[in-house]
Amino acid sequence: MPIERSEWIWIDDQWKPWDEATVHLTTHGLHYGSSVFEGIRAYDTGETTAIFRLGAHIRRLLDSCRIMRMDPGYTQDQIEELCVEAVGRNRLESCYIRPLIYRGNEEMGLNPTDCSSRLAIYAVRWGRYLGEEAIEQGVDAAVSSWRRFNSNTAVPLGKISGQYVTNQFVSIEARQHGYAEGIMLDDRGLVCEGAGENLFLIRDGVICTPPLYNSILGGITRDSVITIARDLKYDVRFQPIAREELYLADELFMTGTAAEVSPVRSVDRIPIGSGSRGEITHHLQEEFFGLVEGRLPDRHDWLTPVPRFTVATPAAGA
Repeated sequence: MPIERSEWIWIDDQWKPWDEATVHLTTHGLHYGSSVFEGIRAYDTGETTAIFRLGAHIRRLLDSCRIMRMDPGYTQDQIEELCVEAVGRNRLESCYIRPLIYRGNEEMGLNPTDCSSRLAIYAVRWGRYLGEEAIEQGVDAAVSSWRRFNSNTAVPLGKISGQYVTNQFVSIEARQHGYAEGIMLDDRGLVCEGAGENLFLIRDGVICTPPLYNSILGGITRDSVITIARDLKYDVRFQPIAREELYLADELFMTGTAAEVSPVRSVDRIPIGSGSRGEITHHLQEEFFGLVEGRLPDRHDWLTPVPRFTVATPAAGA
């Protein structure tokens, strides 16, 4: 999806205009993928703009830094405050927030330990990742020829930029074959996740999702949907899922900050259930969107309100 420019970006320890937020060509993170990132959504609740599960996202960002042996240079509270300001300073109502911590350009080569860590944050308007119609109509997916790496090869629990090359291959392959998204299996042939989403399967009223040891990313939206489903008294189970179980599901849906809660209507051209959004998926969507959009109480304290910034033209570096 195209990026819609906003006005201000946090980089080099200051706020800079969009066109001035640049890095040098020799930046280590650009050459070797030595950076970590998060994707966070903010929603218009009617009364204010609120960021969804900001604390959980920034904690995972710092966890990824720990895995990468990177000193983030900022505390969790500082990064959270900057994310809030990125939304308010750009006067955004609903948006996507991208904090990125990357290694600088003090060293070349594969040992980056002498490189500094730098933080950048931007916030932009961004629509439905899998298409505006995906939430109601669902999407067509396919099992990818690309496999998800295991924890002896890379770090499934880390949101590390360099690891997303495989995810790009999955997404490209799916689009080239006419699908909205690809689904990865692990090295044993068990279901992992989509190119950028976690996966849930429903059969006979039971909601199943692969456990963390199936080489998946511990998704924040995944965790939120599990919590919502249990609030609604659904039976949620963590268990390995075989490829053929996808075809036998009554319902299937994907979750993620970008995809939110999106039904899957077919896999490998085999319809899932009736081939349309199922009742349980719809129920979970109603609860999820009702909460993030302010129509239902924020019973888990997941929303961080954003103050309305009144400064029309803040100075660069302010």
